[in-house]
Amino acid sequence: MSTAVLLVALGLEIAGLVAGTGNFAASAQQKPETAEVKIDNFSFGPETLTVPVGSTVTWTNRDDVPHTVVSTEGVFKSKVLYADERFSFTFSKAGSYPYFCSIHPKMTGKVVAQ
Repeated sequence: MSTAVLLVALGLEIAGLVAGTGNFAASAQQKPETAEVKIDNFSFGPETLTVPVGSTVTWTNRDDVPHTVVSTEGVFKSKVLYADERFSFTFSKAGSYPYFCSIHPKMTGKVVAQ
């Protein structure tokens, strides 16, 4: 390949990166995110959590009594979580995901994936 062709190809790649259409920009947008919800004093904290699509949310039971994390729409469901146990779910689609504790149904929360 000639030097002129290499320079043109390099220039196009740099232009794509600057314009946000190159591989560098795409990989930066796909960086996985993590977020945490604490289960404490019979509540989810934060009660509403907004995360980017692709994020993994981890719930940790900080209470001395068991709890669950159950989607009202059947999207996810944890096992019974005893003290210090965790449950994680990755939100791969945008939407609003309300959930509750099946043992204590007045405990509710929501994850919003954008």
